Amino acid sequence: MKYPLRVVSVERSLYEGEVEFIIANGADGELGVMARHAPLMTVLKPGPLRIQETMGGSEELLFVGGGFLEVLPERVTVLADVAEHADEISLERAEEARRRAQEMLAGTRTLTPAEEVEFQTALAIAEARLRLARLRRS
Repeated sequence: MKYPLRVVSVERSLYEGEVEFIIANGADGELGVMARHAPLMTVLKPGPLRIQETMGGSEELLFVGGGFLEVLPERVTVLADVAEHADEISLERAEEARRRAQEMLAGTRTLTPAEEVEFQTALAIAEARLRLARLRRS
């Protein structure tokens, strides 16, 4: 049984269609959603969003860098802070972003709590992008 899924980021719509199953990184771990799932709203952590239009069929892979997942009886919506198709991820850019975040966190300058959260988030996003890009290429 299928249900409508919509995945949007601040910049664009990445996916809109009927699916049977998705897997996302929720606040409390990996989360699978099938038709008739109980209503739910959760925060998403950086990581892959796996979309299957048919069970056991091919999988569309997106990167989501945080946001929200809303499951309603009639539809599922992913509102992502940052999102892209897995094959759009640049290993070089992700590695550079990780390096910059690591340097800022390890630097000699004392960071404000807000800056530390910002760089920890940037590091988590860069590392999740790298994992997904490497998985996709292997």
